[in-house]
Amino acid sequence: MKTYKNVDDYILSFPKDIQLLLEQIRTTIRKAAPKAEEVISYGMPAYKLNGMLVFFAGYKNHIGFYPTGSGITAFKKEVSVFKTSKGTVQFPLDKKPPLGLITKIVKFKVKENSEKAKAKLKIVR
Repeated sequence: MKTYKNVDDYILSFPKDIQLLLEQIRTTIRKAAPKAEEVISYGMPAYKLNGMLVFFAGYKNHIGFYPTGSGITAFKKEVSVFKTSKGTVQFPLDKKPPLGLITKIVKFKVKENSEKAKAKLKIVR
């Protein structure tokens, strides 16, 4: 697996047309979770805030978006128009990524992680 220094390095490894789609998704995630830390995890862009929020990755025929199982379950109806699995949604390269849906999922994950972090604090006290 190729290692990337950062998300810019990752995005630049793709053809120009896919770079544009990846950059749109990146910008959308950063707007929805401005306090999240941007990292490379499992060889792909990932965002952390009180734990992992989401990952995304470019492929030959789609962009994989990984909001974990809870992100898929919470938006089951909205993601049903795409190919999905337990923790993944696949956005085809020939269509504009659903940026509004990505925003909603990221904000949901921020809230979920925040609530989990608060619950842990209560247990520790």
